[in-house]
Amino acid sequence: MAKFDRQKIVQSVPQRGFFGQPKGLFTLFFTEFWERFSYYGMRAILLFYMYTEVVDGGLGISMETATSIMAIYGALVYMTGVIGGWIADRLLGTQQTVFYGGVLIMIGHIVLSLPMGVSGLFLSMFFIIIGTGLLKPNVSSVVGDMYSPEDKRRDSGFSIFYMGINMGALIAPLIVGTVGQEYNYHYGFSIAAFGMLLGLIVFLVTRKKYLGLAGTYVPNPLGDGEKKKVIRMFGIGAVIIAILLAITIPTNILTITTFTYLVSFLGIAIPTAYFIVMYRSPKTNEDEQSRILAYIPLFIASMVFWAIQEQGSIILALYAKERTELSFAGIDLYASWFQSLNPLFIIFLAPVFATLWIKLGDRQPSTPTKFSLGIILGGISFMVLIFPAMINGTETLVSPLWLVLSFFLVVLGELCISPVGLSATTKLAPKAFSAQTMSLWFMSNAAGQAVNAQIVKLYDPSTEIIYFGVIGGFAVIAGFVLLSFSKKIQTYMRGVL
Repeated sequence: MAKFDRQKIVQSVPQRGFFGQPKGLFTLFFTEFWERFSYYGMRAILLFYMYTEVVDGGLGISMETATSIMAIYGALVYMTGVIGGWIADRLLGTQQTVFYGGVLIMIGHIVLSLPMGVSGLFLSMFFIIIGTGLLKPNVSSVVGDMYSPEDKRRDSGFSIFYMGINMGALIAPLIVGTVGQEYNYHYGFSIAAFGMLLGLIVFLVTRKKYLGLAGTYVPNPLGDGEKKKVIRMFGIGAVIIAILLAITIPTNILTITTFTYLVSFLGIAIPTAYFIVMYRSPKTNEDEQSRILAYIPLFIASMVFWAIQEQGSIILALYAKERTELSFAGIDLYASWFQSLNPLFIIFLAPVFATLWIKLGDRQPSTPTKFSLGIILGGISFMVLIFPAMINGTETLVSPLWLVLSFFLVVLGELCISPVGLSATTKLAPKAFSAQTMSLWFMSNAAGQAVNAQIVKLYDPSTEIIYFGVIGGFAVIAGFVLLSFSKKIQTYMRGVL
């Protein structure tokens, strides 16, 4: 592989043509648009498919188990991003890794579209988890490769790309959800598979012409000796895993319950190990150690927030189907449609928040304060769902406006945490661990969902006041605690705003 040369990469990309951006942004915009369409379309009906009775076209899994599987699914998707980054950096380059990831995702959706029962569910999850881990972190890296560090279009280019992500997520539940719930879940999963196929076609047809060399270089390639060693290790690891599965599954040592506990443990243990290794590394200087200490409460705050936000596709999806009046202003609604609210609000509110921070300038809240506001808003988004149960009890259906309000509040919190956290991560990361710290940031979502795998089991409509009240109240208290320590955290950040 030729030596990595960023200037050569940038010069190889057609630099005008898609809203004044490099033409390659067209390729990546629609690739990610259709990937998110397939993923969020599938996710909008997956919970319902799992717990719906077999005679009605579902799998008949218990509601408690189904909600835990959804949480574990989300956690593993974010965990495998670390693997995807390593493969791109050491073996394939980001462009090839994105393509293979898309292929695996499509295979996963195809498997789901076939009536293969529970075995098909877990096989599809394997393909989609690995495929998303390969594609999701690397497609963003290819976007970055198209711009030189001095190119002032970079931020607007990422904003356009981010819109593609949310537009795909917006329309998917409306299309896939309607077909899945009205006709047949497998038809819905077929549409998700077709969406990923369209993304792959766009990528294959336009990448050579529009992307140039972006994403083709392997930044830190393995040597021939290293490749053999890695292949041997992967082979040995695969054999060991196969043997363990062959022993533990038939003997009921490894069940869905024990697997959820294992993933929940890893969701906390992996980031903890990351922090210890980075802090104790001789490559980390004193200022960087101080910033790592400042980053820890931000990571925990992010984990708490994502534990609430990611329940939008689990507990709030269940709430939409079982507790919500699915008719409003004479329009019949589908429970899956509520999954479009999050991307809809983000599309409208993200520019508002970006403009707000710019206008406030030096007067804008500090990073810890923004995180505090984010967690508090996330907590309130759960607490508002106490009121319909308090007013009318848990036996009657509630107005869909309560769910709309809940999703609106959690998006306000997300915009205080998600983009701010990405920015803070790049500034607080030790130089020797910059890429790994970004992987650590995404692990905060995985950790939150790993915790969710245990929490969501506790939900029951008859006790929803306690459920929403305790979780929401905990988040609000955590937000005020973080706020009280915000100035102290700021001092540990050593000049980083």
